[in-house]
Amino acid sequence: MKTTTDKIVARQEGPIGFLIFNNPERRNAVSLEMWQAAGEVLDAFSKDDSVRVIGLAGAGDKSFVAGADISKFEDERANAEAQEKYAKTSSGMRAILRGTGKPTVAMIRGYCIGGGMSLALSCDMRICSDDAQFGIPAARLGIGYGMEGLRRLVELVGPSVAKEFVFTARRYNANQALRMGIVNEVVPVAELENTVRSWAQTMAENAPLSILTAKRVVDELMKDPAQRDVALCDQLVKDCGASEDFIEGRRAFMEKRKPVFKGR
Repeated sequence: MKTTTDKIVARQEGPIGFLIFNNPERRNAVSLEMWQAAGEVLDAFSKDDSVRVIGLAGAGDKSFVAGADISKFEDERANAEAQEKYAKTSSGMRAILRGTGKPTVAMIRGYCIGGGMSLALSCDMRICSDDAQFGIPAARLGIGYGMEGLRRLVELVGPSVAKEFVFTARRYNANQALRMGIVNEVVPVAELENTVRSWAQTMAENAPLSILTAKRVVDELMKDPAQRDVALCDQLVKDCGASEDFIEGRRAFMEKRKPVFKGR
């Protein structure tokens, strides 16, 4: 798989597709070009049936993603028009991430700041090392966060803590993030990669249609009742019941063996 920049790396390990932000000298800060390339990788992973789970990570040992690359601001975000283009591109990448029917997990080590935090929150799950740090420094940079940028944070931590994040621009450690519900698990640095791979492998071995159904139903439940697509949820459940995987799951259970799901 080719991307438009070497600062975005796509790697597949069996059923797990990894998207790696490869800008360690700048703590994996993200430029406009990197957002574009990341969207291309995610789109390719989403369409590849051999990829069952998508993992996001940052290169090196200092950072997951430390937000936007401020060194690029004069070129990429110097005026309202450029700012809008940047926001549209980064938002589009996160929309692909949220929209994929496959489970997504962020592997977080070190800094997870600003745009990096928005990226991690767009994943289904987050696992971090005990040296991780989280924060949204928008108020120190004069950046406005809109609904798309704050919706997921509010869902996870509630409005009061979300306001605390933005108003104070403080940084929070891994254990604080765990207590708030931002991350699913905190592990020692040495165990981070194996833990993420273990989670991903477990999900990859489960029925893809069941995972897709759960993902879509949860997404609909987070909407206002009047906006929920109940028909979609009902249809997804029916699709599971009519699938080959449902037959395989029943047979494997009766035969006391591990099921082999095909996603159909």
